[in-house]
Amino acid sequence: MAAPKKGRRAPASQGHPGRTLLLVLIAMAGLIGGMFYSGTMTPRLGIDLAGGTSFTLAAQNQPGKPNAINETNMKTAAGIMERRVNGLGVSEAEVQTQGTDHIIVNIPKGTDAKQARQQVGTTAKLGFRPVLTTTAGTKTPEPKPSPSKGGANGKAKGDKAAGDPAKDQPGAQQSASASQSPNAKPTTQGRAVTDALKKAPSAKPTPSGPAKPSTPAVPPTPGADIPPALQKQLNALDCSTKQSRAAAGEKAANAKPSDPVVACKDDGAQKYVLGPVGVEGTDVSDAKAVFDSQGGQGWIVQMDFTSEGGKKFADVTGKLAAKAPPQNQFGIVLDGAVVSAPSVSNAINGGNATISGGFTQQSAEDLGNMLSYGSLPLSFKIDDETTVTAALGGEQLHAGLIAGAIGLALVVVYLVAYYRGLALVALASLLVSAILTYTIMTLLGPTIGFALNLPAVCGAIVAIGITADSFIVYFERVRDEIREGRTLRPAVERGWPRARRTILVSDFVSFLAAAVLFIVTVGKVKGFAFTLGLTTVLDVIVVFYFTKPLMTMLAQRKFFADGHPWSGLDPKRLGAKPPLRRRRGAAPTQTKEA
Repeated sequence: MAAPKKGRRAPASQGHPGRTLLLVLIAMAGLIGGMFYSGTMTPRLGIDLAGGTSFTLAAQNQPGKPNAINETNMKTAAGIMERRVNGLGVSEAEVQTQGTDHIIVNIPKGTDAKQARQQVGTTAKLGFRPVLTTTAGTKTPEPKPSPSKGGANGKAKGDKAAGDPAKDQPGAQQSASASQSPNAKPTTQGRAVTDALKKAPSAKPTPSGPAKPSTPAVPPTPGADIPPALQKQLNALDCSTKQSRAAAGEKAANAKPSDPVVACKDDGAQKYVLGPVGVEGTDVSDAKAVFDSQGGQGWIVQMDFTSEGGKKFADVTGKLAAKAPPQNQFGIVLDGAVVSAPSVSNAINGGNATISGGFTQQSAEDLGNMLSYGSLPLSFKIDDETTVTAALGGEQLHAGLIAGAIGLALVVVYLVAYYRGLALVALASLLVSAILTYTIMTLLGPTIGFALNLPAVCGAIVAIGITADSFIVYFERVRDEIREGRTLRPAVERGWPRARRTILVSDFVSFLAAAVLFIVTVGKVKGFAFTLGLTTVLDVIVVFYFTKPLMTMLAQRKFFADGHPWSGLDPKRLGAKPPLRRRRGAAPTQTKEA
């Protein structure tokens, strides 16, 4: 006697359809619970739906580089701008090139547009320059000549006192000593640098003429070889007004990296004579703001350099550490303005450094952002700035929702008219797919910064047809089996393998198209591609783990099993053949029509 053949193990959706449906319901409950837990109940909206600001930036050739505006540099600049804007915590910021010399930056509503404009507008040049001398940012009166007392050096009386940093800037010296005390731990020795100018007293001119020795005017410090022309520029420079700072910044930004420059602090409090660029901004690989709770320094900025940049920085800081203040400082210069001027006590090796000195969280994050994404191959100016109001975005969202509702209503009418009772299965599956799509999009907002824009809404509307198509394929396979004379339960199981292959192939093509769109396109089209790909994956999940188990359970109900006229599975309406089950040896009977 032959041993009975072992049957194949039925899949979970066939053997235990109730358990499979329960798992789907648990997953839905978990996602909805995640929405309540995160406090986010609606998807994050993009600029075209929620409103926002758009900047148009025009590229400009730099001096000595007339052919710098090209496709490669434009793409590089757009990528750096996108990272800089996203560094502000902006979600769904769009940065893309337009034409040959323009870049469009879209920033959604809720972002500080002024701060974003500053970040986008100050993106041309970043460099580290040694400080030769510094004084208060106001215009300095010319010092009166003093009688010389003989010396071969020809110094005036006050020169020695004025040039002695230990006497002239006690506040700065104490600040540097506190940050770099000899008792510092070996693990931090050589890494911390202090923004001494944040704590140093500003020099102010007196009515009698030159500043007092304790707050020096602008005489060269020992070892500083400042050309008279630069000294004259420094004395005449007034950093107290925005216009003068802008003019000085433009002049310094256009200077050659090998030339010394005169520059203002970004807030106008100080003005500097700076030496040639020692480290380029491109040598900084990363910079971020960190709160130093252990060292008690508060907010600091940690920098990491490239391998070549680390060598340059070690060489520069080694030379600066041997000098007296303020010549032991290096100015971090962005677009010709000094954003920070930390001091150095010894050479900083290892390819990383820490800047400290009275930072707030915002100032530390801004400096870290500038250091990370500050250097661009081109300079830009803002040609146009446009704001999209929330009202216009609301109208577009309303129109998109109406379009989706109309499309869904048409699908429902078709399903009910053609499939009758089976339409309940399709509608329940569509509802499950909609809940999963909505909850996942809502949770992706705070998780990865996903924002729903108008093309993404279009992708969701298209997904209604893709999902409904999968149900139709399965329903038609079941109907084909009934037409062959099988009852509903075997028809549901026999029709599934054929329908499954068709659904997988169809969804694979849709997902492949979505993936290609997402990879090769820019801007808002990515929203359409992402939504299309997400809903395609959810379609497979819903059909396999909800629609099929639900059909298996309904096949056991009398309404569907007996082929009720309103079930959508009536054998007579489908033109079914005689039943395939016959007694052994019985002749087939012919069905006569009345």
